[in-house]
Amino acid sequence: YQAHVQSIGWQGWKQNGETAGSVGQSLRVEAIRIELTGINAGKYDIYYRVHCQDYGWLGWAKNGEKAGSEGYSRRMEAIEVRLVAKGNVAPGNMNNCFYGK
Repeated sequence: YQAHVQSIGWQGWKQNGETAGSVGQSLRVEAIRIELTGINAGKYDIYYRVHCQDYGWLGWAKNGEKAGSEGYSRRMEAIEVRLVAKGNVAPGNMNNCFYGK
């Protein structure tokens, strides 16, 4: 997973419980990307969507796509993540998962 943080931009990729974002700096996380690795990447798609300040729930992103916003100063307020077996349908609408300038 990778986070886009206010005043920092896209951070490097994190894994296995590493912190994405900032601690003690009062900086908002504005967007995220998530990918599966290893065996699971071949068996599942990972879908995720975010609740974005002033926009509400955005569409579902998948397998490393950007979800949230960049350049609009809007914080992510929630995230929902689902694993779906390859070949199955998305959990919902995949339109408008990311707003970027």
